[in-house]
Amino acid sequence: MTTSEDRARTRRAKIDSMRADVRKQDARRRNLKATLAVVAAFVLVAVAFVFVDRATRDPNATLAAGETQYVRADSHRLQTAPDGKVTLVEFLDFECEACLAYFPLVESLREQYEGKVTFVARYFPIPSHFNAERAARAVEASARQGKFDDMYKKMYETQKQWGEKQVPADPLFRGFAEEMGLDMAAWDKAYDDPATLARVKKDVADGEALGVGGTPTFFLNEKKIQPQSEEEFKAAIDAALAG
Repeated sequence: MTTSEDRARTRRAKIDSMRADVRKQDARRRNLKATLAVVAAFVLVAVAFVFVDRATRDPNATLAAGETQYVRADSHRLQTAPDGKVTLVEFLDFECEACLAYFPLVESLREQYEGKVTFVARYFPIPSHFNAERAARAVEASARQGKFDDMYKKMYETQKQWGEKQVPADPLFRGFAEEMGLDMAAWDKAYDDPATLARVKKDVADGEALGVGGTPTFFLNEKKIQPQSEEEFKAAIDAALAG
């Protein structure tokens, strides 16, 4: 016969078994929550990575209202036409000999089409040109004090002094800034500021996205052109003005 003591032991055994099952279920729930948390964290990291990667590789993903990859709000305009009908954009490298050859032509066109055509200069330093990125930084640092055009011209006028050399031209560029009477403490800070290099690289990223592979590369109203002479340049501009 089953005694009351046996029945009590049986009840305790069932209770212990039930408690064990509850603990196992709790453990499984905790493990599930932990797994879901890890998965959720992984998804968030993956999404963030994709967003950052897309923004880095696709400048169009970060365009502000009214901007294009041809001309951004902070792009340097050598001159601006009030009607905004025709815009000529040049992706350039200050150490590029071909850019130097086109420089007087672009200056001539600026005079001939003043008030009619917007001229935009964008950085595109070629990695194989030792001082090209430094030159772009020097111009951008000067631009922060309203001297973009002055330093832009100075780089071409002095290219033969520092171009095609494997010696850092930082002291020479700093000397140009001093000659212009710039605030040198502010210029030095801007020249070394990572934001200045980022500004240059943003132009490069836009250029690469637009298919720029060398310099100079010109876009007239967002259409790539390859004029070989002043006559070809003027014909293209005149057609755009008449269109």
